[in-house]
Amino acid sequence: MNYFIAFWNVEGLFDIEDSPNRTDKLNRVLKKELKGWNVAVLDKKLEQLSRIILQMNDQAGPDILGLCEVENRFVLELLVEKIKNPSRKYKMVHAATDDRRGLDTAFIYDANKVSSNEMFSHFIQERTSTRDLFQVNFRTNQGRLLIIINNHWPSRINGQYKTEPFRMMAGETLSYFHERVQEIHGTDAAVIAMGDFNDEPFNRSVYEYANAQRERTRVTRGKSAKFLNLMWPFYGTGTGTCFTDSELKIFDQFMISRGLLTGKSGLKADLKSVNVLSFSEMSKGTSHPRPLAFGQAKSINKGGYSNHFPIAMVIKD
Repeated sequence: MNYFIAFWNVEGLFDIEDSPNRTDKLNRVLKKELKGWNVAVLDKKLEQLSRIILQMNDQAGPDILGLCEVENRFVLELLVEKIKNPSRKYKMVHAATDDRRGLDTAFIYDANKVSSNEMFSHFIQERTSTRDLFQVNFRTNQGRLLIIINNHWPSRINGQYKTEPFRMMAGETLSYFHERVQEIHGTDAAVIAMGDFNDEPFNRSVYEYANAQRERTRVTRGKSAKFLNLMWPFYGTGTGTCFTDSELKIFDQFMISRGLLTGKSGLKADLKSVNVLSFSEMSKGTSHPRPLAFGQAKSINKGGYSNHFPIAMVIKD
């Protein structure tokens, strides 16, 4: 059986301005940013996101979809309702964090194909905000364990090098929990690290601290917990996942464990299936994704979707 796995930074899927679902503190933080973010804008955002999600997997929709920049469970429920499909039984798991801007991670998954039985949040504390690594242990219908860690690492908004230590902390945290997974579930456990890392595969936070390698043999040799970063083949092809600093960058990535690379976990990654889903309607003749809102509601682009392209891969059972 195949499992279509995707990840998408949906760029600020916020609840409406002054939402009763939001704390007073968060309302104060977001007040200027979400001025004008009303029901009509939220509905448009949900419509755009669902249009792309429903096209995934040859119009069948994803089996597991990791998301980041989701504000709360309420808007996640609205999105799940939008992608309702008679052949799917979509459920969701959401990690509520103390992130300063309320940006959480989540999963939507088809309960007809997998179940989720354990969840862990690993927090990265900055001076003024918190980002998280959200781990969910899924079980396939055949009983295989598939562990997915959804990452949204600290942004570069205050400068790449000034903020780099926070992403190194995130990478170190990811590497530590990969080691813990191996200690508990064995060295051939099936693990995917996915997410918006706000660094590229060659940056130290990813390559050195998260231990996400480019060469297959570095992952398969020895017993230490290492990932294979699946995004390296896109370099030199003009492909990227987000547009920042006037160029396309590969911030959104899949990393897989030894057990998924060799198939000794019972599950095996189809390396040829890895793809950046740069749907034409998301770019409109450009090479980069178009956001629905620039700086959230400051300037609404009703033809936009997100400032990130989704990424996807297939796991074989």
